Amino acid sequence: MQRPLVLFDLDNTLVDRRGAVQEWAAEFTAKHGLGDEGRAYVLGTVATRAYPSTFDVIRTRYNLPMATDELWRAYCADIAASVSCPAEILNGLDELRAAGWRVGIATNGAADIQHAKLQATGIYRRVDGVFISEEGGARKPQTRHFALAAARCGAALGDGGWMVGDNPVNDIGGGYSAGLRTIWVGNGRSWLTDDLTPDHMVPHVHAAIDLLLLHGADQARTTT
Repeated sequence: MQRPLVLFDLDNTLVDRRGAVQEWAAEFTAKHGLGDEGRAYVLGTVATRAYPSTFDVIRTRYNLPMATDELWRAYCADIAASVSCPAEILNGLDELRAAGWRVGIATNGAADIQHAKLQATGIYRRVDGVFISEEGGARKPQTRHFALAAARCGAALGDGGWMVGDNPVNDIGGGYSAGLRTIWVGNGRSWLTDDLTPDHMVPHVHAAIDLLLLHGADQARTTT
């Protein structure tokens, strides 16, 4: 029996990027004396995604004395130090692999910050493969992104699988277009679009892991 595939989004699915970025923005703007306006601007600039070019914009706007590369490296280190993946989720990833699943990460973002978070949280040691958009020039919701993520796990989209994430467009819409079944992680939100419905909606990622473990057990029973 072929090992089933599941791809997980990283930010705000396996780790709380939103909370970490908010804390970082408060500390960064206090350190540089940028005030409330600066805090709002900096947070808005990095809220969705951050790259070295993001810090070139911030450095220029506030005439900061540090080089862009220095600001970027500090940001990567600070965010990696502040994010965490709860033990129950890490254990759940281990359970999935022990149950025969291929487990992968499919995430947009800059390679160095995403790798730093994966390493710091211990997620790296619990997955079969990782694909980050910057490394292959393919961003979710593009189907090529999911194909490359599957390949990193030794799988192919044609074999089917699952995508778990919090973003309706990138994770659910993209996963559906790539031929994957989908699980939306609500994190306290409601599903607001009628254009597409995920296969399952769960309140948090651990519930998604439990659902996948149950699905895998059901599949095993039907093939024996």
